[in-house]
Amino acid sequence: MKRPVLFAFAWLCSQAALAADPPATAAKPDQPATSPAAWIDAAPTPYGPIMMQQASPPPYRDYQMNRILTPEEKQRWQQLAMPMTTHMAEMDARETVNHFAVKYQAKLGMSFDEVVDSMMLRANQINLKFVGKNAISKDFKAVLGDDNAPRIEVFSFCDIAVGREILRLIPEMVVFMPCRIAVMEDADKRIWILTLDWDVTGIDMAGKQLNITPELRQGALTIRDKLDKVMRAGANGEL
Repeated sequence: MKRPVLFAFAWLCSQAALAADPPATAAKPDQPATSPAAWIDAAPTPYGPIMMQQASPPPYRDYQMNRILTPEEKQRWQQLAMPMTTHMAEMDARETVNHFAVKYQAKLGMSFDEVVDSMMLRANQINLKFVGKNAISKDFKAVLGDDNAPRIEVFSFCDIAVGREILRLIPEMVVFMPCRIAVMEDADKRIWILTLDWDVTGIDMAGKQLNITPELRQGALTIRDKLDKVMRAGANGEL
């Protein structure tokens, strides 16, 4: 199915859902904004079933937390949006998650530790701060008694300047921080380097509704570029 057709289908589905179950208590688009605290705690939802915003947000303040979503809202979104997206894309769960990752395979002959050493050297060179490590496969063995799991380690990095700007605009983005790069062996003992894909395509497609500033967009690109450099250095053994 072509992309314009997908968007049209999504719009029709959202309109049908609105007609079948309109948000009776939703605020009107021209309704004046209330205080930030009232916005967070208010029961009425300003959104339609598929992320169609029905009301303006409150005046923007740095680090302003958004309202709390009810379990019913989250369930409704997942029931309507996620299955529709999955069916349109015709992907199973493994392939869907694959689209959220960017990954490189390390050169054959490189050891796990050589990959990690190359990553750390490059991160230091480009001022990407290393803030922690989770050797998850060690827990597989120590806690679960799994002696067959391949080696898996997750490394955390932070660009504090960009991180601050992101959190000023969208405090909930803290759940994605710090940035993580995973190094892991696969079923064939090949070594892979993976991270969450900080692709700004979605930001560009969303337009001005997100209030993304040019500086913040550039910051996201900077993080993506730094993570990519670290990953490529690890994959190529650039000591």
